[in-house]
Amino acid sequence: MKKIISLRILPVILFTLLLPALLTAQVIQLAGVNESVDYKKLAMIDDVVNEYINKNWLTGAVSIVIKDNQIVQYKGYGYADMATKKPMQKDNLFRIMSQSKAITSVGIMILYEQGKLLLDEPISHFIPEYKNQTVLDTFNDADTTYTTVPAKREITFRDLLTHTSGLDYTDIGSTKLQAIYSKNHIPSGLGYFKDNLLERMKALGKLPLSFQPGEKWQYGLNSDLLGCLIEVISGMNLENFLRKHIFDPLGMKDTYFNVPATKANRLTTVYTEDSLQHVIPWDHTFRNIDPDYPLMNTNYFSGGAGLTSTAFDYAVFMQMLLNGGAYNGHQILSKRSVEMMTANQIKEGLFGNNYFGLGFSVTSAATAAKGPRYEGAFAWGGYYGTTYWADPKAGLVCLFLTQHNPNSHSDAKDKFEALVYSSLK
Repeated sequence: MKKIISLRILPVILFTLLLPALLTAQVIQLAGVNESVDYKKLAMIDDVVNEYINKNWLTGAVSIVIKDNQIVQYKGYGYADMATKKPMQKDNLFRIMSQSKAITSVGIMILYEQGKLLLDEPISHFIPEYKNQTVLDTFNDADTTYTTVPAKREITFRDLLTHTSGLDYTDIGSTKLQAIYSKNHIPSGLGYFKDNLLERMKALGKLPLSFQPGEKWQYGLNSDLLGCLIEVISGMNLENFLRKHIFDPLGMKDTYFNVPATKANRLTTVYTEDSLQHVIPWDHTFRNIDPDYPLMNTNYFSGGAGLTSTAFDYAVFMQMLLNGGAYNGHQILSKRSVEMMTANQIKEGLFGNNYFGLGFSVTSAATAAKGPRYEGAFAWGGYYGTTYWADPKAGLVCLFLTQHNPNSHSDAKDKFEALVYSSLK
């Protein structure tokens, strides 16, 4: 007698059979040939990057291109250290600085999905020092005294995620707020600090905002504050929270606030330029940032600038987002949360011609018409010369990493981008 399979359980059987293939498809494939890529054109990246290195415009770089979950280009160029002529390996460690912001933003969205917060909820519910804030009105350059007016409303998680809160930056922000922040010992998050994160963020809450919340876009300490909020809400320090909820599930084994001594030899050297635009090593006191900070065992976890990582680790993180929040059988975020993060969240014109999502710059239709990225591509970069983007329409995750700031020849990354898109069939 023949067994008849119920139509009701057939979808379950099919899903069970297809599940291994579905999970494998989520993971970046390290080998194989992608028929939608012209590898000869892609190989021209070698010529461009090596030209910059040969002309001493760049010491070294790592690039990675992933098309439809498959690595199609992944190389190290030049030197990780010029003085010793140590070759750049593709798994070298880079201080990714502001690329930390996207990871911290995902951390906040994880708490949002756990029902621990609402995006338009005032952050004063968790750190009371952000209640009854003020906005800078007048400022005296001579003695850094100032007057304020009351904020029209409290800042929210969405304000922080979109950099529309009114917070500014120490060292790299506007002149007035730099002076106010420095006078009150507010760290920039760039480099090594011995301060207590919660104490410094509470102090920040008592200082004036640069503008009324939601009215402008201003790069600032938003992600450092978000990292502090993760600690307050979760009861875990930021390092442990990100390790548990993002790094370990994704297999990001080379991403740290504190790089282990066993991996110190993989750190790339940081460079800058002299007055004649000659590339020179970044001094230990230059701009008050000691480049050895990843090895200094900090407890001040800067959600805006503190992480060190590799091209592949960060590519995995971005591929997870491109997969709708899933990677290697782990659902880090829901598909809908990723859609929210990569959709425009601010008023038109606040971020130039582009959009800004919950932690990312997002390519607008106007920008897409003038450059290779499609509308909806999301991106950012880091202070020391790292950059990344993911393009959902093209199925791309791309990174170009250097450790060089300022860089008079930073257009190498733009040529890299042009070559990537020209190689697509």
